[in-house]
Amino acid sequence: MKTEWDYSDLAEAYLKRPGYAPDGIAWTVAATGARPGEEVADVGAGVGHLGIDLAGAGLNVTAVEPNDRMRALGIERTRTLGNMRWIEGTAEATGLDDARYRVVSFGSSFNVVDRPRALQEARRISLPDGWFCCMWNHRVLDDPIQERIESIIKRFVPGYSYGLRREDHGPFLRESGMFRDVDFKEFEVVHQQAIEDTIEAWQSHATLARQSGRHFPDIVGEISRYLRGIGSPRIAIPYVTRIWLGQFA
Repeated sequence: MKTEWDYSDLAEAYLKRPGYAPDGIAWTVAATGARPGEEVADVGAGVGHLGIDLAGAGLNVTAVEPNDRMRALGIERTRTLGNMRWIEGTAEATGLDDARYRVVSFGSSFNVVDRPRALQEARRISLPDGWFCCMWNHRVLDDPIQERIESIIKRFVPGYSYGLRREDHGPFLRESGMFRDVDFKEFEVVHQQAIEDTIEAWQSHATLARQSGRHFPDIVGEISRYLRGIGSPRIAIPYVTRIWLGQFA
């Protein structure tokens, strides 16, 4: 299935992206009151990062992913999980049943959809008292290593912007009038990652790829040279997991 953002060439590299903060997952599950065995729809599931976390909390996860390659990798990655299934669909047209899901989640995907239509679809498939959740992992950009990486990017793309993925989604969600309230939390997590895995993860950066165009391989190449020159096989990467959570009215 084709969408505006085509991740086919980036799919394998997504496997190296770090997961969300465990405390953030625990807060989401507790705040929604989701109990083991309840149904969750993870929309724009990618290769399964958020879905695996939710399945690990005992929830029955339906992973909705439009990209064939991403979905295939997710299916292979989660084939031993009896409480996670995959379907082809989009955020705007999931193909899921009405009023079924306790939580409709978007892990690093709500910024690449038609948000008003996706929100209407999330409300349709949610239980009447169900929940909407969107979250992102953001690198802490004032970390010295990340500062250097940002300087490399902006040398090639002076006007580089992270766009919606780093914006505050609270006003949009509240102004929709669909929620009783919208809560926001952020959780710090430090990932220890092998240099080569970090480099591969950068090859999955769709926002950078779109804005840099033909310079994308050059940017990833320079980031790779810098990271390999640090002289350590692993680095610590500080992240903040940012989560917006609302119960449908």
